[in-house]
Amino acid sequence: MPDAPRGRWSAPPCARFVRLGRLGPPVQLSRIGPRHRRATRPIVGSVLPEPESFPAVLDTVHRFADQALAGVADRPVAHPPAPVSASPLPVAGVGFDEALATFARRWEPGFSGSAGPRYLGFVTGGATPAALAGDWLTSTFDQNAVANDSSAVDLERETVGWLAELFGLGVEHTGTFVTGATMSNFVGLALGRQWLGEQRGISVAHAGVQALGPVHVLSGTPHSTVYKALSMLGIGRDHVHHVPVQPDREAVELAHLRRALEALNGTPAIVVANAGTVNTVDFDDIRAIAALRDEFPFWLHVDAAFGGFAALSPTHAHLVDGMAEADSVCVDLHKWLNVPYDAAVQFTRHQSLQLPIFQNVGPYLPTPTAGDLFHLTPESSRRLRALPAWFTLTAYGAEGHRAIVENNIANAHHLATRLTTTPGHTLLSPVRLNVVCFTPPGDVTATARAITASGEAFVTPTVLRGVPALRAAFSNWRTTEADVDRVYEAIVAAGKSVE
Repeated sequence: MPDAPRGRWSAPPCARFVRLGRLGPPVQLSRIGPRHRRATRPIVGSVLPEPESFPAVLDTVHRFADQALAGVADRPVAHPPAPVSASPLPVAGVGFDEALATFARRWEPGFSGSAGPRYLGFVTGGATPAALAGDWLTSTFDQNAVANDSSAVDLERETVGWLAELFGLGVEHTGTFVTGATMSNFVGLALGRQWLGEQRGISVAHAGVQALGPVHVLSGTPHSTVYKALSMLGIGRDHVHHVPVQPDREAVELAHLRRALEALNGTPAIVVANAGTVNTVDFDDIRAIAALRDEFPFWLHVDAAFGGFAALSPTHAHLVDGMAEADSVCVDLHKWLNVPYDAAVQFTRHQSLQLPIFQNVGPYLPTPTAGDLFHLTPESSRRLRALPAWFTLTAYGAEGHRAIVENNIANAHHLATRLTTTPGHTLLSPVRLNVVCFTPPGDVTATARAITASGEAFVTPTVLRGVPALRAAFSNWRTTEADVDRVYEAIVAAGKSVE
């Protein structure tokens, strides 16, 4: 995959410069000719930016961003930002050059290297060069992606179709872009809530959730966003029924799920299956769970926020076997597709349920019709999140993204191998995909802080089966084996420092 382009330029002697953080060389600020001069003066009274100012401004930003990208692997991966006192609202603008200089001085030094190869906290992808270009063009064209007044809507539909094929979901699944896994789970569970109402002859969209009575949500190891979504939906966090998992696993025990469904005596429910748990990337047997619908009435929602990308690897695709049978599926794209924040997709085989829930009716609004993106999610206006995904899929194809996934899986195994040969470090789970969950020799919290303080890497603490641990999640296209070795050295050094 190609590297991001790097600008080559010679600064004129009268150019102004701004230094990018602590690492990069000075970046030339825009040299504005006579036709741009008014656009860079402070905005006072009726003086406004002119369209002709764009070339000079964007050229400067390109150089600034180019330096940032060139140094992303060397900047501190994460660090607590120093407190910055808030400035008063600018009354008279200072012009673009001064705005950029102020940003570079006050804010940019505190930004993390989360786009870089050794940020292994949470599940955080980077942005491929094509995805970044798509994101820039998203802002350039500034389309409302749900307004039926341009080809943007069809571009999103095409991209969603590609993604459905990529994840093995097939044509029966439709989808819509949303902000992230939280909103994707929210939409999927909202559909499940509407389906529950239909089983009882109720439209929850009209009668409200109170008309349903108690709602049963069954899951083995649900993600925190499931609880958040249930809270927002009025179902409530307390209505999650934890089904026992398999020994030393985070995957649900099928026999226990069957018994839990039997205990409902035919009452319709929602089952949340997990395709990649946060701590150990464990997978429920989705096909076996889906088969239980022959005996019991339930809505099957699959949380495949990042585990769904196992479908891209021939060696690991069996982990998501049966996902196409789900009623709704959550996939987060700013994780492993390596597109910029924010982007996810919600998939469903029951798009007709979305219209009564999310329709927005008014005399000045489009008439609600099936498949109209305007009436399928909580947002009535949003940016064209599909464009970065379209660009990276077009530029690198399914094969390129398969290579990213398989490289990150290899990264995880390499770190795990090195840790298992290092005294005091213990894996709490086998590496199933892209996450390494382990205990260091010393205090977990202190070790995590020491790793962060080194500037070399960032990992997040967690708790697995009551044991405090660290987890390193690989999902960035830039990460190499050399980066993994640097992460390993940082972990070992941090462990020694807190012993």
